[in-house]
Amino acid sequence: MGLAIDGLSSGLDTTTLINSLMTLEAAPQNLIKTRAAAVQNRISALQGLNSAVADLATKAAKLAEPKGLELYTATSSSPKVTIAVGAGAKPGTVDFTVSQLAQMQVSVTKNLSAWPDTTLTITGQDGKATSVTPSSTSLDDVVSAVNASGAGVTASKISVGGGEYRLQFASAKTGAAGGFTVSGLGGPADLTTVQTAQDAQIKLWTGTSAEATLSSPTNTFADLLQGVSATVSEVSATPTRVTVVRDNAQISRAATDLVSTANGVLAQISTKTAVVTSTDAAGNPITSAGIFTGDSAIRTVSTAVLAAASAPIGGRSPSEFGISVTKTGTVEFDATKFSEALAKDPAGTMAAVSTIAGRVASAAKQASDPVNGLISTKIKGQQSTAKDYAAQIESWDDRLQTRRETLQRTYSALEVALSGMKAQSAWLSSQLAGLSTSSGSTSS
Repeated sequence: MGLAIDGLSSGLDTTTLINSLMTLEAAPQNLIKTRAAAVQNRISALQGLNSAVADLATKAAKLAEPKGLELYTATSSSPKVTIAVGAGAKPGTVDFTVSQLAQMQVSVTKNLSAWPDTTLTITGQDGKATSVTPSSTSLDDVVSAVNASGAGVTASKISVGGGEYRLQFASAKTGAAGGFTVSGLGGPADLTTVQTAQDAQIKLWTGTSAEATLSSPTNTFADLLQGVSATVSEVSATPTRVTVVRDNAQISRAATDLVSTANGVLAQISTKTAVVTSTDAAGNPITSAGIFTGDSAIRTVSTAVLAAASAPIGGRSPSEFGISVTKTGTVEFDATKFSEALAKDPAGTMAAVSTIAGRVASAAKQASDPVNGLISTKIKGQQSTAKDYAAQIESWDDRLQTRRETLQRTYSALEVALSGMKAQSAWLSSQLAGLSTSSGSTSS
């Protein structure tokens, strides 16, 4: 930046003068900045809309899947049996009793002050032997070595009073396959198994000729019914009944969520395309247009979503299933009507919702696809424009900086020149004054 000499000779406020001139010089750049800010606002609005449309596409596509609306709930007649419903569940019921719960093996040593050998071997139920060599015979080192060995057994040092300790070995998992033996003590009698490894067992159709026993290494029995697992927590000879039925309430919520998400997209578009008229303080009318006003591409998105939700399904109107389009351009969901249709024709109603969801998913994907979606393409175009504006603003920064430095040098040079002229004027004045004094003396 050039040197500024504020009015040393002229008395002018050159800094203020230069700033005023630069304000005029910067007018074109300010116009570009205003346009750039508008583009950024538009990008943000488009990105927000794109995210909402992408979310709609995801939810709709999930419901449009062949099993997207196969939603079921399961109940258990016993509080000691919990049920989990997964993919592929079907209606059904089954009774069973619980014979035994899964448990790990737990074995303890006699009272020890140190391990009686330099090594020990842990052999699993599958016959795999793991040799463990502690850094010393201290019980703490044995515990650390066993727990780091990966033998599938956890060791613990347990106080039994009087300053004496025993080591407890426990299988890392429940089930009969978790059984093990430990060698390295004085003999088998030196290790007592206080809990055996065993699988959980339930009996189906107990007391009948069809009785069958199921086993599980854990207390959970997967696919007891198709897509349904049961977890038991207590042995019981009283039969527990598990029942799986279609969850109409969950299906209704899924349809409601689809309509709500679609309306969220339509609301964004409606709000940002609205033209609002208001008045200023003086009562003069002010009209402001939304950021999407006049945008045919955004209007196309709105039209496509509405059409997907309202088009007939096999000659039947979606309104028969509780889904309709209002006069204000939103989608309406009638839960009562939907429930009645679902109770009367479950398969037809779910097929209709699946069809609508598929159409909505397709329309939403065409708009939000990251590669060639309608909204995504507009975002890329606006980002390109924003990048161009940023380059122009940067170029103007350099140009304005150069102009400011030029003005500062010019005014500084003027101040210096004016200062020199003043000095010369003062010198000439003093010389003239000297000549006048000298002439007066001669005349005398």
